[in-house]
Parts: sequence; structure tokens; C-alpha cells
Amino acid sequence: MRFVLQLADGADRLVRIVGEVMAWTGLAMVLLIAFNVIARYLFSYGVVGLQEMEWHLMAVGALFGMPYALNRGEEVRVDVLYGSFPPKVKLVVDAVGVLCLGLISLMIAKLALGFVAQSYALGEGSADPGGLPYRWILKAAIPAAFLLLAIQSFARFVFDLARLTGHRPISPTES
Repeated sequence: MRFVLQLADGADRLVRIVGEVMAWTGLAMVLLIAFNVIARYLFSYGVVGLQEMEWHLMAVGALFGMPYALNRGEEVRVDVLYGSFPPKVKLVVDAVGVLCLGLISLMIAKLALGFVAQSYALGEGSADPGGLPYRWILKAAIPAAFLLLAIQSFARFVFDLARLTGHRPISPTES
């Protein structure tokens, strides 16, 4: 069990690091939007590619924000019944929930690979003149983010299982 906990802890750390790095897309997006607004309204200058980059950054930030939110325990819960459950039942519900989330995330990641491959094969780019080429790079964020969400889900499953069986979790977010 110790090895599995260490593996889960490593996965947990990986997701945290990727999430912290990807959080900088928010700052990049704000700066880009500010530049686009100032350029458009003060200098009557606009570039379609820069405007498209705004939603590319938003998409990447949202996609990689999902596993990071789960990593930090900031996922949204609707706990109409959950709040009144005893701690052991809550752990079982959490474990089953993250296991299902992990399996669904893996399926989405697998299905999205075909989506990315098709975009790459077609050389898909923006339909707008001056838009960004290589749309497959943006689309590749979908399977990558869902794979990271599956990894985080399985790490949380291991931590929940460890707590259910009386083992002490390694991860500081799970203590």
C-alpha cells in the first residue's frame, strides 16, 4: 500500500505543478485583452490572431483548471444529503465519485485523440484571415487535460481508499 500511496502522491504533485504553471494563462489572457483593447480603441489597430489567442488562453486555463481544482479540493459539490452523512459514508461517496470521474475522464481523453488527429491531418487553422494556424495544438489540450483529470481522480481514489482502510495519506491536501 505504501508504494501505491507514493505513486498517488507523485501524481498529486504533478497535477499541482501543472495547475500552478497553467494558472499563468490567466495573467497572459488579461494582458492580451488589455493590449487588444488599448490597440483597438486608441490606435485603431487590431489583429485577428491576437483576438483568437484570447479564447485559446481561456480554453486552456479552463481545461487545466479542472484537475487543479480537484487537486486543491475546490470542486463544486451539491451536498443536499452528503452533509448529513457520517464521515465513513462520505469517504465511500467520495471514493466512488472520483473513481467514476476518472473512468469518464479517460474515455473523454481517448475519444478526443481522434478529434486532435483529424484536425492535425486536415492542417486545420482559423477560418478567419489573419487567424491562428495549427488549431490541433489547442485541441490537443482536451485529451491532455482530461488525462490529467483522470490521474488526479485516481490519486484521490487511492487517498480515499487509504483513509477508509485506516492508512495515513501522504498528500498534504488529503490530511
